[in-house]
Amino acid sequence: MADEAQLFLLPERRARLGAALGAVGALECLDAPAVRAWLDAHGMPPSSERVRIVPAGSEVLIPEDADRLPVPLSDEEVERVQRECAPQSITEVEDELLAFRDTAQDWEALVLRALTAGVPAARIVELTGLAPDDVTRLAAA
Repeated sequence: MADEAQLFLLPERRARLGAALGAVGALECLDAPAVRAWLDAHGMPPSSERVRIVPAGSEVLIPEDADRLPVPLSDEEVERVQRECAPQSITEVEDELLAFRDTAQDWEALVLRALTAGVPAARIVELTGLAPDDVTRLAAA
């Protein structure tokens, strides 16, 4: 399991932060008694738009007055949560970066487009499998 993500209950009349739990698909942690009890205590079904999730490291997005619960996610689940939390333009570029694994054509142009769109170099390395030195070389160019 990867680092713990944070489930949280979005206070009413707040901007939609993180990803709606229902949008990321089935998560193993939803079967845990602690998660079910937390949802029941708030009277919220997992499909509620108020039940949100952010990946580890994004806790600063959670409003201070929001009730939260740390949950473990698998690497694949972390990927889905990150993709749901990302702005759409970044998501589209990340799709291309994931597809890169199947081809090596024009990789420099793709990496430059991703950097320009705001995808961090470390995330590009993670998605493509490229050497970190190759990505940072292009980022510095």
